[in-house]
Amino acid sequence: MTPLARAQRQLTAHPLAADAALAAGVLLCMLAGSFVDPHSGHSVSWRIRTPDPLSLLLMTLGAAALVFRRRAPMAVLAVTGTVSVAESVTGDPRAPVAMSAVVALFTVAATTDRPTTWRAGLLTMTVLTGAAMLAGPLPWYAQENLGILAWTGIGATAGDAVRSRRAVVQAIRERAERAERTREEEARRRVAEERLRIARDLHDVVAHHIALVNVQAGVAAHVMDKRPDQAKEALAHVREASRSALNELRATVGLLRQSGDPEAPTEPAPGLDRLDELAGTFRSAGLQVEVARSDDGTTLPAAVDLAAYRVIQEALTNVQKHAGPAARAEVSVVRVGPSLEVTVLDDGTDDGPQGAPGPQQGGGHGLLGMRERVTALRGTLTTGPRYGGGFRVHAILPVKPRTADAKDPV
Repeated sequence: MTPLARAQRQLTAHPLAADAALAAGVLLCMLAGSFVDPHSGHSVSWRIRTPDPLSLLLMTLGAAALVFRRRAPMAVLAVTGTVSVAESVTGDPRAPVAMSAVVALFTVAATTDRPTTWRAGLLTMTVLTGAAMLAGPLPWYAQENLGILAWTGIGATAGDAVRSRRAVVQAIRERAERAERTREEEARRRVAEERLRIARDLHDVVAHHIALVNVQAGVAAHVMDKRPDQAKEALAHVREASRSALNELRATVGLLRQSGDPEAPTEPAPGLDRLDELAGTFRSAGLQVEVARSDDGTTLPAAVDLAAYRVIQEALTNVQKHAGPAARAEVSVVRVGPSLEVTVLDDGTDDGPQGAPGPQQGGGHGLLGMRERVTALRGTLTTGPRYGGGFRVHAILPVKPRTADAKDPV
C-alpha cells in the first residue's frame, strides 16, 4: 500500500482528524490570501500587507468552526457565514474569510438533500453578497463582491454533485448486494427443491419395495414348515424386490455424486413402459391388480412419464399396506386431449386387521409426495375414499404445455 493510500485510509477512519486537517489547510490559505494587497495600484502587483487583528480573529474562528462541519453542518455554516459578513463589512482591504463559509456550504450540500441545498445556498449567497455590496467599503459592483457570489454558488453546486455521486454509488452497491442475495437465495431454493425431489424418490422406492419385502417375508414365515416350495418362491420374490430397491437407490443416490466421482448409473428412470412389470411385483405379493390403458402410441415427456409411474407405484403400495390382503386394485391410464389421466382404485375390503388405517390416514409422506410431484408439473391430484368403501387416487398430468388462458382441471 502506498503512503498516500495509507494516509487516506487513516483519515477516513478518523473523520474528526480529517476535518481538523482541512480546517488547518483552509486557515493557511486564508492567511496567505490576507497578506496580498489587491489595491496596490492600477496594475497588477503582489505587495505584501499586514492583516488587521480583527481579520485574523475572524479567520481563526471560521477555520475552527470547520472542525465540526460533519457533526453540525448547518450550525457551522451559520458561524462561518456570520464571520464572513463581519469581515465583508469591516475589512478594508478584506481578508478571504468567506472561504470558510464556502467550505461549510459545500459540506451542507454534500450531506443533506437537494431542497435543503437550494435553500441554504440561496440564503448564503444572498446574505454574503448583499452584505458585501450594501454595507462594505467597496462599490457594490467591485470584483470582490461578485467573487463572493460566484464562490458560494460553486460551493453549493460542487457539494450537490458530490452528494449525487455518492447516492449513485450507494445505489449501485445496493443493487449489487441485492443481486448477490437473490443469487444466493435462488441457489438455496434450488438446493432445497433438489433435496426434496431426491427425498421423494427415495421414499417412493423404499416404501414400495420394503412393503413387498415385508409381505413376502410374512408369507415365507407362515408357510415355511408346511409348504417349503411356496416359502422358497416367496423368498425369491424378497430377493428380487430387494435387488430392485438397491438398483433404484443406487441410481437415485448417483445424482448426488460430484464430477470427479465414479460414473453414475446410466439406467433410465422408470416410466409407464414398466407398468406391467410393476403390477407383476404386486401380483406376486398377493395383491390383485388389473391394468387398463388407452395411451398407446403416446410419447410422454420424461418428467410426466416418471411422475405417472411413481403415482401408480405409491398408490398400489398404500393399497398393499392398508387395504387388506384380499383387496383388489384397478389401474387405468388414459390420454384425454392434452392431458394424461391416471386413476388407481381399490375396493378397501374389511378382511384386514381390525382398525387398519386407510391410505388417507397413513402417517407417512406418500400422498404428500404424490401431490408434490403432480403439482410440480402443473397438474392436479385428487385423493379420497370411494362411496361404498375403498380409496381413489386420480391424477391429471399435462402432456402438452397449456396456453396462458387455460384453466386448471378441477
